[in-house]
Amino acid sequence: MSTIFKKIIDREIPAKIVFEDGLALAFHDVNPQAPTHVLVIPKQEIAGLDAAGEGDGALLGHLLLVAKRVAYELGLKDGYRVVINNGPDGGQTVDHLHVHVLGGRAMGWPPG
Repeated sequence: MSTIFKKIIDREIPAKIVFEDGLALAFHDVNPQAPTHVLVIPKQEIAGLDAAGEGDGALLGHLLLVAKRVAYELGLKDGYRVVINNGPDGGQTVDHLHVHVLGGRAMGWPPG
């Protein structure tokens, strides 16, 4: 069964895309938790961080570089938070690996 993120990759569902290349897609979250909240996803279907294998290292690194690029392009010069939720207890709600880029306000700690 296709996840909502796969449907966004396939353009079956619209999204406000801010970055795309052959490996990744970044778009604004429809339920933002900060003034700027973008999701960076791999085009390759990986259910979550636990499902990533040794051969996915370059892709995982690429996702972080995309997160950095998106943060810079969206003007998050005072800082931003990068989050990967994994599994139900980690707060993951879509079974497709995704990186949250949150900014535009000061982030508290602990996060939740």
